[in-house]
Amino acid sequence: MISNRELFLKNTAQTSATPRLFEIVRAEGVYLYGPNGERYLDLVSGFNVSNIGHRHPKVIEAIHEQLEKYLHVTVYGEFVQAPQVQFATKLLENLPSSFESVYFTNSGAEAVEGSMKIAKKFTGRRQIIAAEKAYHGSTQGALSLIGNEAYRTAYAPLLPDISFIRFNDSSSLSAIGGDTAAVILEAIQGEAGVRVPSKTFMKALRQRCDEVGAVLIFDEIQTGFGRTGKMFAFEHFDIVPDILMLAKGIGGGMPLGAFVARREIMDVIKDNPMLGHITTFGGHPVSCAAALASLNVIRDNNLLASVDDKANLFRTLLHTPKIREIRGMGLMMCLQLESFEQVYAVSDYCAKKGVMIDWYLHCDTALRVAPPLTITEQEIREACEIVLEGIEKFC
Repeated sequence: MISNRELFLKNTAQTSATPRLFEIVRAEGVYLYGPNGERYLDLVSGFNVSNIGHRHPKVIEAIHEQLEKYLHVTVYGEFVQAPQVQFATKLLENLPSSFESVYFTNSGAEAVEGSMKIAKKFTGRRQIIAAEKAYHGSTQGALSLIGNEAYRTAYAPLLPDISFIRFNDSSSLSAIGGDTAAVILEAIQGEAGVRVPSKTFMKALRQRCDEVGAVLIFDEIQTGFGRTGKMFAFEHFDIVPDILMLAKGIGGGMPLGAFVARREIMDVIKDNPMLGHITTFGGHPVSCAAALASLNVIRDNNLLASVDDKANLFRTLLHTPKIREIRGMGLMMCLQLESFEQVYAVSDYCAKKGVMIDWYLHCDTALRVAPPLTITEQEIREACEIVLEGIEKFC
């Protein structure tokens, strides 16, 4: 009988020549389970998706309740659907008052696409500025913003009028000018290896956008919903963007994205032309029900309160000269090693010992540490013991 692994390689599109090929049959809390009884403590969280752990009971309950009512009924924005309305209302309650309107999408890349469109129409300008080493997704528009030429070249031509500044370098902000519709920036660069900007840079960025009338868009697709110890990472920098892009952790494990703005910006899609931005499955009612449950879990269980202590425990336990640097904020952390060969060997060793750890798209010399926020102190100690064993063995 052909195995699922063989069918995976035969029938599904491959994104690399060397997929990791772990087969997962079940997930619960901070653990993933394989078909032969394997158990992996998950330090990746589905790439910052499972912030409250896998299959949280409250999320499962909300999904079941919505399944009994309706699934898809029409394209987004036409019918009043309670899960969308309730989640949008709750989401805005957790944001500054300048955010007044939510547009739900299927994914983070779609949130990027919608944000670019409304920024261009609102300002009447065409230039978009992103950051070097940025990652915003793989659709044509989002790919145009990736600050790594190697990923763009094969798909050229992409969007015109895209320029790049240096992340966390205030001297490069002069590139933002009167032709700039928007600056799109990750609040913390993720796939570059968790690069945290200074508060000085972020305040200068906000000031420059205000001076020239450019829309400031923050990509919080990886950083949102408690990952950094605050609900949203921009709260660390004492500034507020004009548009906020969300996905990954927003859905409690279900596919969902969003972009959020003040009403005068969002309203540009209502006319000239009407239906200026549409999506069929964006804001799917089951995903929105799950998202509302997930947000309530974060708030009701006060998960943010323990993030910094857990992050500090990781940093204390992983203290070794063989790790060149530990970068990050909250439970979005990066262990900088010397080479990809070391990273691959350590991650392979950890998986064999029951800890799932990975690396970054644009920084394959570093290990990603982004567990569910629900991870316990004992689970952190168990994970760090195995990670250190791998580092001592291969670095």
